[in-house]
Amino acid sequence: MLAIAQKPISCAEYLTQEEQSEIRHEYIDGEIISMAGGLPNHNQISSNLCVALGFDLRRQPYRVFVADQRLWIPESKIYTYPDVMVVAGEIELQAGRRDTITNPVLIAEVLSESTEKRDRTTKFNSYRSIPSFAEYLLISQEQILVEHFRKEISSEEGRTESDRWIYQNYDQLESEITLSSIPVSLKLAALYDKVGFEKSQLMED
Repeated sequence: MLAIAQKPISCAEYLTQEEQSEIRHEYIDGEIISMAGGLPNHNQISSNLCVALGFDLRRQPYRVFVADQRLWIPESKIYTYPDVMVVAGEIELQAGRRDTITNPVLIAEVLSESTEKRDRTTKFNSYRSIPSFAEYLLISQEQILVEHFRKEISSEEGRTESDRWIYQNYDQLESEITLSSIPVSLKLAALYDKVGFEKSQLMED
């Protein structure tokens, strides 16, 4: 990704430019960042995940979105395009927009060298401000590794605690991730189907 704006611009200016642009851009509190095209591994993993989720969630009240669907995070003033999102029930749109959703329950990002730090920090912090957001997957395209974060919701003395996140990672093709926000068990063998790694990486594993 590459920042292209020299000075802060408004959300309205960003949306106007985005409607006229042939490539996608993120907006982070006044800064516009171009989104570079993904490598084959990145695109294959995103596609595999979308297919797996779509198959398991067919005829159920969930919608799966991949890459081109814009997300608005009002608390952080961020417009972004997660690699994969799932919405439970009805889609909620940003006021006055028909192309920008606000209520994902699950978000997945395929990590790349240029985006990994942001996916782990700025974006994850911002995603957690979304009331519906309950599950996050960070997927490596360099090795077999999926990091799974899920929100723990527990009641204590009549109050609901919803800011604790549980972490687990998976690094074997035989592994299966049981998701908590949607009725899906995700097999790593399906997620990494047709994904190739460098020989040196496989030897290290």
